[in-house]
Amino acid sequence: MEDEILVSTFAGAAPTSSETQSAMSWGAVFAGAVAALALSFVLVAIAGGLGLKLASPWPGEPGDLPRFTPVLGASLIVVQVLSAALGGYLAGRLRTKWTNVHGHEVHFRDTVHGFLAWAVSLLAGVVLAATVFAPLTGRMNEPTAISAATLDDASAQAAGVAPASTPVDAATMRGRIERDEKIAAQFSLFMGLGLLLGAFTACVAAAIGGLRREEMHTLFWKEFAPVTRPGER
Repeated sequence: MEDEILVSTFAGAAPTSSETQSAMSWGAVFAGAVAALALSFVLVAIAGGLGLKLASPWPGEPGDLPRFTPVLGASLIVVQVLSAALGGYLAGRLRTKWTNVHGHEVHFRDTVHGFLAWAVSLLAGVVLAATVFAPLTGRMNEPTAISAATLDDASAQAAGVAPASTPVDAATMRGRIERDEKIAAQFSLFMGLGLLLGAFTACVAAAIGGLRREEMHTLFWKEFAPVTRPGER
C-alpha cells in the first residue's frame, strides 16, 4: 500500500487534482487535541485519587516540587503518552481522504496531523493551567497554608522552641536551595521525556489511525459500491 498511488476508483469519475485539496484537516487536528486534553485531565484526577498528587508546575500556579518523586514522574509520563495516543489516533482517523497522493505522502501527512494535535493540546493545556486553574488553586490553598502555619507556630511555642517563622541559618537555607534545584532538575527531566514520548506516540497513533481509515474506505467500496468494468453486467 505504501508504494501505491491513491486514486479515485469511482466508475467513470475523473481524478481530482491533489493541488485543489488542502493537506491539512484542521477539524481532525482540533478534535484530537480536545480529546487528548480532556483525557489528560481525567487521568490526572484519577492519579490524584490514588495519592499521586502534584501541584501543577505551569506558569502562574504555585508549585509543590518538594513532594516530587520518581513515581510521580513516571505517572506524569504515562498520562502524557496515553492522552497523546488518543489525540493522535483521532486526528489521523478523522482527517479527510486525499486523492492522487502517493502512499508515502499520505503517511507523512498523517504523522503531521498527530504532531499538530499533540502541540495544540499542549499549548491549550498551558493556557488553561495558567489562566484558569492556577488562580483557583491558589485561592483554595491560601486558607490551608495559613492554618498549617498557625498550628506549627502554636506547637513550637508549646514545646518551648522557636516558631517555624524564625529565620534559619545560611547553611540550612543553602541545603534547601540545593535540594529544590535537584528536585526541579528531576522534574524537568521527566517532563521533557514525557513530552518527547507524547509527541512520538501521537505521530505513530495518527499514522495508525490514517491507515485504518484508508482500510475502512477501501472496504466500503469493495462491499457496497463495486466498480463495474466496461462490458460487465
